[in-house]
Amino acid sequence: MSGLTRQQRLDYLRRRIAGVPARGEAVAGRAPRDEAATAESVLPVPAPVAALLPRGGLSRGSVVSVSGATSLLLGLLAAVTESGGHAAVIGHPRLGVLAATEMGAQLQRLAFVPDPGPDPVEVAAVLLDGMDLVVLGLGGISVSPSRARAVVARARSKQSTLVVTDGHWGGAEMRLEARVQGYGGVARGATGGGGRLRSVRLAVRAQGRSFQPRSACLDVRSACGRVEWVPEAVALTSAAAAR
Repeated sequence: MSGLTRQQRLDYLRRRIAGVPARGEAVAGRAPRDEAATAESVLPVPAPVAALLPRGGLSRGSVVSVSGATSLLLGLLAAVTESGGHAAVIGHPRLGVLAATEMGAQLQRLAFVPDPGPDPVEVAAVLLDGMDLVVLGLGGISVSPSRARAVVARARSKQSTLVVTDGHWGGAEMRLEARVQGYGGVARGATGGGGRLRSVRLAVRAQGRSFQPRSACLDVRSACGRVEWVPEAVALTSAAAAR
């Protein structure tokens, strides 16, 4: 998109979102009836992360700041798209798409804008029209309060959730942070050659306007060709049993 004019970029994005189903329909349609109301107002997150959040997910129409280990961001994208929602990622050219798919992300429900041009916030505002979740990489910039308020109002009116990373956005409803605490053993490759880490231990902290900070240690673990999120108690039990 870097070679397009501002208007061409916006027109291209609007064409992309024109074919996206109405927000929330797929997510709510896959949930049992007693969970449908929650699915319509809250976006899913990995189960161990949900335990830290008052509503068990990301509220639609809100702005959430995410920092630290990329695994958390990938987990959010995987949870939303696997449940039938649509998501867009702006300004993350090196995002680990393979890792996201191993967590369950559905690429056909993901849109990527690795080079949004000089105004990534404007691109995000357009994509809020048609996506359940929009991830905005700010590239180190600070968004002015007046600009942030306008985008928050748009997210609220469209019932879309905006996740901001790599910059300053004042007034986010919730802040999530993930820090790597350690690594699990190395699993050998299928050919007996080089391997890969079996697990990563993350310290995840959630803080919001309406609740006190909460934190937990979680394992992001590879098992049977899929990457799973495992609560600390389960991870410790599994590790003890493996000894």
